[in-house]
Formats: sequence, structure tokens, C-alpha cells
Amino acid sequence: MATGICGAVEPMGAERTAATFNLGDMQITSLLDATDSINNDGKVFGISVGPQAVAKVLQQAGVPTDKIALSINVLLVRSAGRVMLFDTGFGPGSHGALQQRLAALGVLPSDVTDIFITHAHHDHTGGLTAEQGQLAFPNAQIHIAEREWASMQSRQTYKALVDLISPRVETFEWGTEVIPGVLSVSLPGHTPAHTGFELQSEGRELIDVGDIVHSSIISLAEPSWPMGFDENKTQAIETRTSELRRLAESQELVFAPHFPFPGVGRIEFAGDGFCWQPAKF
Repeated sequence: MATGICGAVEPMGAERTAATFNLGDMQITSLLDATDSINNDGKVFGISVGPQAVAKVLQQAGVPTDKIALSINVLLVRSAGRVMLFDTGFGPGSHGALQQRLAALGVLPSDVTDIFITHAHHDHTGGLTAEQGQLAFPNAQIHIAEREWASMQSRQTYKALVDLISPRVETFEWGTEVIPGVLSVSLPGHTPAHTGFELQSEGRELIDVGDIVHSSIISLAEPSWPMGFDENKTQAIETRTSELRRLAESQELVFAPHFPFPGVGRIEFAGDGFCWQPAKF
């Protein structure tokens, strides 16, 4: 069994909320929107094996066994005159800090030109709505996979959000280049049309894998375990295991929104599972 951790890595430190690096001519900043934790009660992680099996994996990794810590990270990408966000975090109504993080970098809401949504869940779309209920980023085109948008429109729970953002939404088909340098990637299972985004610049690549993984320990050590948040659990397992294998083989740089901040690193093989090697900044 893998532990999900590749080796001892220096922590970023609790005070860090932004980490910036270059990918070709793209300037990329990972922003910490919020932190969260999930009780180890068998309702989200380890739904097929129970809390004791989850605790064993966590214990082997040397972390507490009663809760699973998650980050909510958002990518800010600046390139060719565009200011892009990949997902928008929780939003101000749910302790999201994206607006404050952007302000600290001198980025105004009106500066954002493009937003790419991996899927509809609130911790990825909550930040589309500002504190007073208006569009948080009034000038941004919002890019959503066609099937994911159709699913959102069909669900009452998303009606208010759909009504708000409809004038700004542009849909796309999986596998297309949404804009130059941003390729959409089919990663279904978590939601009907859950999408990854591969950033490409000057021969370098980084993929935002969205929620095919959640815990940098459990999701990698036991990728075949079904996860409570996945809407199609069988499909999600297939997507997770195949994509993790591809990433471990290719060593492509990865952004995982729920991995420990800044959520940037590489997937490596470890026993019969995988492990996470954070990038060093």
C-alpha cells in the first residue's frame, strides 16, 4: 500500500496564500481560497471500506486520523493580455477569500477576462457570485463544458446561479482548445461533464485535474475506493486510476485544487498506488 506521500517536503507555511511561477510565457499563481476538513466517518472517504481502513492509510502517512484536511485552491493565469481564473472557490458567502487574494496582487474583479469551470459544485463556482448577489467578475467570459452547463440548467439547486451567469457563459466540447493555450480534457465521473484544463506554453504543460482527486493521501494511495462526492462512482474510479497512471508516466506538472496549498506538483508511482510530490517554490 502507498501512503500517498512521496517523501519529506518542506511545508509552505500557514502564512502563505499565494505562490507564483512561470509556465512558458504564462504567469501562474495558485491562490488559497479556503481550507476545509472532512470527518473520517465513512460518508465521504472510504465509503466502501469504513473509517478504520481510512484511518490506517492516514496513520501510515503520519497525519491525524479523525479528519481529512483539504484545501480549496484557485489558479490565476496571466498571459497574452488575458487574466484568467480556473474555478472560483467557495465565494464570500462560504468563507472564501478569493477576492482578498486577488486584491493583494492588485487584480481587480473587472480585470478578469476569462473563467474556466471544471464542474458545477459550490466550492468551484461559489466565487462567481459577489457578496451582494451580483456577478463577481462582470467582464469575464465563463467557459463551461456544454454537457456540464446542460446539467446545471436542469437542476433547481443551480437555478439562481444559472440565471446570474447565463449572459456570460460560453460552452465548449471536450477535447477542444477553448482559447489559445487552454485545452479542455474529458475527466468524467465526479459530475456529468467534469473537465480538466491543460495549459500549454512554449513546450511546457500543466493540467488542472479538478476533482478527480481530493485528498493527496487517500485519493492517491487508494484510487479505486469510491468517493462520496462522485456522482458516477464507477466512472470516477476509472477516470481517476487511468489519469493518475498517465500523469505518473508523463511526469506532467499537475494542479490539484484540493491538495495542500499550493496544490502544484507531480504524481509518482508508489507500490500499487500513487503518491504526491509537491513542487518547490
